[in-house]
Amino acid sequence: MHFSAFLHLMVILVQLWSCSPSPQNSSAQNTIQSFTAVRRVKRGWLWEPFFVTEEQISPDPVYIGQLKSDLDKQDGNLKYILTGEGAESIFVINEYNGKIYVIQKLDREKKPFYTLRAQAINRSTHLPVEPESEFIIKVRDVNDNAPQFLDGPYVATVPEMSAEGTSVTQVTATDADDPSYGNSARLLYSLVQGQPYFSVEPKTGVIRMASEMDRETKDQYLVIIQAKDMVGQPGAFSATATVTINLSDINDNPPKFQQRLYYMSVSEEAPVGTTVGKVFAEDSDTGNNAAMDYSIEGDSSGVFDIITNDETQEGIILLKKRVDYESKRRYSIQAKAVNRYIDERFLEEGPFEDTTIVKINVEDVDEPPVFTLENYVMEILEGAASGSLVGVVTARDPDYDGSPVRYSIVHSTHLKRLFSINEHNGAIITTEPLDREKASWHNVTVTATETRNPEKISEANVYVQVLDVNDNAPEFPKNYETFVCENAVSGQLIQSISAVDRDDSAEGHHFSFSLAQEATNSSHFTVKDNQDNTAGIFTGKSGFRRQEQFFFYLPILIQDNGTPPLTSTNTLTVTVCDCDTEVNTFYCRYGAFMYSLGLSTEALVAVLACILIFLVFFLAIVAIRQQKKKTPFSEKVEEFRENIVRYDDEGGGEEDTEAFDISALRTRTVMRTHKPRRKVASEIQSLYRQSLQVGPDSAIFRQFISEKLEEANTDPRVPPYDSLQTYAFEGTGSLAGSLSSLGSNTSDMDQSYDYLADWGPHFKQLAGMYTSHRS
Repeated sequence: MHFSAFLHLMVILVQLWSCSPSPQNSSAQNTIQSFTAVRRVKRGWLWEPFFVTEEQISPDPVYIGQLKSDLDKQDGNLKYILTGEGAESIFVINEYNGKIYVIQKLDREKKPFYTLRAQAINRSTHLPVEPESEFIIKVRDVNDNAPQFLDGPYVATVPEMSAEGTSVTQVTATDADDPSYGNSARLLYSLVQGQPYFSVEPKTGVIRMASEMDRETKDQYLVIIQAKDMVGQPGAFSATATVTINLSDINDNPPKFQQRLYYMSVSEEAPVGTTVGKVFAEDSDTGNNAAMDYSIEGDSSGVFDIITNDETQEGIILLKKRVDYESKRRYSIQAKAVNRYIDERFLEEGPFEDTTIVKINVEDVDEPPVFTLENYVMEILEGAASGSLVGVVTARDPDYDGSPVRYSIVHSTHLKRLFSINEHNGAIITTEPLDREKASWHNVTVTATETRNPEKISEANVYVQVLDVNDNAPEFPKNYETFVCENAVSGQLIQSISAVDRDDSAEGHHFSFSLAQEATNSSHFTVKDNQDNTAGIFTGKSGFRRQEQFFFYLPILIQDNGTPPLTSTNTLTVTVCDCDTEVNTFYCRYGAFMYSLGLSTEALVAVLACILIFLVFFLAIVAIRQQKKKTPFSEKVEEFRENIVRYDDEGGGEEDTEAFDISALRTRTVMRTHKPRRKVASEIQSLYRQSLQVGPDSAIFRQFISEKLEEANTDPRVPPYDSLQTYAFEGTGSLAGSLSSLGSNTSDMDQSYDYLADWGPHFKQLAGMYTSHRS
């Protein structure tokens, strides 16, 4: 057959084979090889596309196809070489005829194809007779993988009472087989568990509602979905997934009271806001769909109120207004519960509310007396006689049997008892006249006590206002200091005056001013009423003389507008001053003071000088006495306390330029008076000098300490506790003796210190100081 005709025939056969469905068995298929498409020609190479079926296994190598060169004379002179992916390890080639074999089982899911290269060389020359060519070996799929639900288990939620066909969720399975070849990866979904409430679409895996369901009946369903490959054909692989479907709540249930009638009680002494009781309407829904609001229907809503506990959904009935057993003993109210959120889709099924009856009994208690008023306001005129009636308070026992009431006044311990009360009828009377100017209002606390039960007590406040009576005459608001110059002219204003009145005038005070009757004939001063509660004092003549009259006493008559009007006479003192036009107040006061003493200015100066001299003399005497009383120590006497007095004067030995001061060993109270004893003052100096030659343990030093101790013990003025005193011993002293002048009757100027130059270099500086001093 001609080569082109053979090639055409092969193409037709391959096309027919590729279009027909390939038989599918289980995973054990033994197809050896297949040739498809057209014959390929690659620069002298002749081969077909190569396929190998996965999972194929055989004890011998499996033939795949053949490579052939047009130059191959089949004389064994050509050698075929295979390189690339899997060469020699997975695929081998017959080097003489170019046939390719697979020697291992392949897995398409791991590697779907392999790329290799073929070469033909001359065995003799080892030179290539064809250029290297690349080709592909494809791994053909078999159904060796089961479907998998990678996202399971699934959880979905759908509202209750959803219509049939409502989509709930979608499940998806995957298959690792080749979806482009055969039916290995074509899946089919089915419902294993969940009928008759749910259904699943076979191709998409969408789960849908198959019927309307009520959450209050069952709120959760477990659905099992199965996925099969090979479109569900026998021998196909399968997998299942679990889907938990929850029904969410909708408001499709009204509230319902558990009881049609509630009984409660409340005490008549319960305060406003007291919890009377609780009612509860049950709602099968949950969350906001079960939320409800309670209310009270009817005329009794003014006495009771109801609120909703949002956590328990209970209705709490509260006391809105105090109840009284004697007025009304029983209440009947209607409580209503209404869904707070209503779904309009279910309104046609009926109102989403319910009502119940609540009967409330009022419990009787023994109540304290009740005053007719919480606060009483009474009035009484000031100055009313003791026993005058102020007013009457009234209280009654509100209980059914009505116990008698007894009245009393609560008296404060710091206030005077100005009122009393009749314990039987509540009449309040005064115990003494009242003065409005002292207190215009009085607060009185009245108690009412049950006679049969003294523990039941009530209180009421009584405010008593003291009404004003014109019983106080007007007067000057202050003591006026009025001055007039000697050369004052007639008609000159020297003082403006006013008045005050402690009474309370409803129309306002109005005062009138005038000279008293006894001063009307005087021509020295006049009074002008300004008609505004003030008046002016004017001079009635020109010129005044201090020598003739130093003071003028002017009686001023002031009258108020009370009923009846009251008058008072107030004296204004006018002082004559030695001035021309302007009054020097200080000088006038000084002159008035001198005039009152009957002394002239010269006499006052002499008296002041004597007083000053006497004061200086007295201070000098006091200073001298204080100087004599000073102690030998100038420091202040310290407070009595335990002290440790330490002296760190240790002396400098032979290089010491200053003598040791024995006064450091003495206490501050050297000059003390005590019982007679032998004098030691003169012996201290000799003891000191002797101590320079001995140590602290010598008898001389111990004798000195003993005398100091005896002196302290016998002194009555020392502190009443132990005192520690430290005496630093100087040492054995210098061989040169002491340079101190203690006990010497001569001064440093009378002594000769020339011998210091003979004492050696250690006393050179001291000798220079004393010899230079003498020179």
